[in-house]
Amino acid sequence: MKTIIVPVDFSQQSEYALEVASSLAKKHDSEIIVLHMLELNYAMISSSEAYHPEQTVFLLKVAEKRLGEFLQKDYLKDIKVTPVIKHYKVFSEVNDVAESNKADLIVMGSHGTDGLQEIFIGSNAERVVRNSDVPVIVVKKPRPGFKIDTFVFACDFKEETLPAFKKAKEFADKLGAEFKVVYINTPGDNFLSDGDMNQQISKFQDLANTGLQVDKYCDYSVERGVLNYCESNHADLVGIPTHGRKGISHFFMGSIGEDIANHSPIPVITFKL
Repeated sequence: MKTIIVPVDFSQQSEYALEVASSLAKKHDSEIIVLHMLELNYAMISSSEAYHPEQTVFLLKVAEKRLGEFLQKDYLKDIKVTPVIKHYKVFSEVNDVAESNKADLIVMGSHGTDGLQEIFIGSNAERVVRNSDVPVIVVKKPRPGFKIDTFVFACDFKEETLPAFKKAKEFADKLGAEFKVVYINTPGDNFLSDGDMNQQISKFQDLANTGLQVDKYCDYSVERGVLNYCESNHADLVGIPTHGRKGISHFFMGSIGEDIANHSPIPVITFKL
């Protein structure tokens, strides 16, 4: 893992993400590119009538100063950190920066859930997930000294999830983490008998060319099952597939993916299908 992108907006959640990235960077001797995106839009910086260039320069200087102060963290010592400032918010640019720098990972903060208010969807984190071709770790709480010993990947073992599974397995191998794959069986229309479940998993394993053990976990909902399984297995990270521009909400069915991302007490990583 050579390069990690961390988008920041100077919030507390940004700092949580930066600290998680620093822990990974130290272990893997990675560079961190810290990306800040100004609130300017294209019209503001291109129209001489509506906007003066000196104002843009002033705002850039202020952002550079603030970003420099934000990066004065003890946990960033001995890590190569490169600050990057973009003029305006276009969330596909995060992926562009990742691609141009051949980044392996994006780490960013999210407020997640605040009481009954779900604010992950429609947030900056969701927009980055939708546009990113590289894995994205979403962090909501402080994780000092973060390390990934146990990585859980939740999957429905349909053929379309195969690309995400392969990316997740490759990621686990890079980290040297224990890779635990789980199928959540729930009551109702989505319930599978042991025979049907084993047949679906076996077909998937053949396609993936892997004999990796799959755990089967029963619960009242996929979200609850994933979170309970992670807790019982002391997981450090939970991975889910996403359909990219369709967003994280299209994992399994309905809003299960966003619910996991909102409610998981541990960081969540997404892999594009």
